[in-house]
Amino acid sequence: MLYLVATPIGNLGDITLRALEVLREVDIVASEDTRKTGLLLKHFDIKKPQLAFHEHNEDKAGQRIIALLQEGQSVAIVSDAGTPGVADPGYTLVRKAVDLDLPVTMIPGPSAVIMALVLSGLPSHSFTFRGFPPRKGGKRRTFLQVDRDSPHTLIFYESPHRLREFLADALAVYGDRPAAVANELTKLFESVWRGTLSELIARFEETEPRGEYVVAIGGA
Repeated sequence: MLYLVATPIGNLGDITLRALEVLREVDIVASEDTRKTGLLLKHFDIKKPQLAFHEHNEDKAGQRIIALLQEGQSVAIVSDAGTPGVADPGYTLVRKAVDLDLPVTMIPGPSAVIMALVLSGLPSHSFTFRGFPPRKGGKRRTFLQVDRDSPHTLIFYESPHRLREFLADALAVYGDRPAAVANELTKLFESVWRGTLSELIARFEETEPRGEYVVAIGGA
């Protein structure tokens, strides 16, 4: 069986009993970052062999995981944090397993996308998750343009180094819409800033962005 196991995005208390049960029972844990996963496993006194599975070796490691599954072994896929396959490696492996009729399931749990959406105060009944935008301005604005007329709340991930540029491009493409920026979700200094895009831009001119961000922007 292939298990996609969601893990905490900050607070280790958010791990589910089912996730712990699966991590204790599988033969191998395939990790986006074996060091980070090693700390997680150690915290819960779980001893399992790990296999590196990340964006730079996804094809090769994926083939090895498929071979293990075909041999009858069980494998848990774990990303750095949150849900594997959502802006993290996992999709291509699931696709291969499905095509080969190998059993796949998921252990649900923490998700920064859903948490930021709910806390944003923006409409949450319909939304579009767009992941990480392109790093360069021209490509980023083209990327944003695709959803300019979408009525759905838009959700993005962004790094601290590009947050200001992203918000400026979003303002240029979408106009001054309501938005929210979430940071350090589930952690001690969890923060959610709400306002229009121009208000958020002004706020981050005064505040140095740190950590990973989730940005929610109201639909058209």
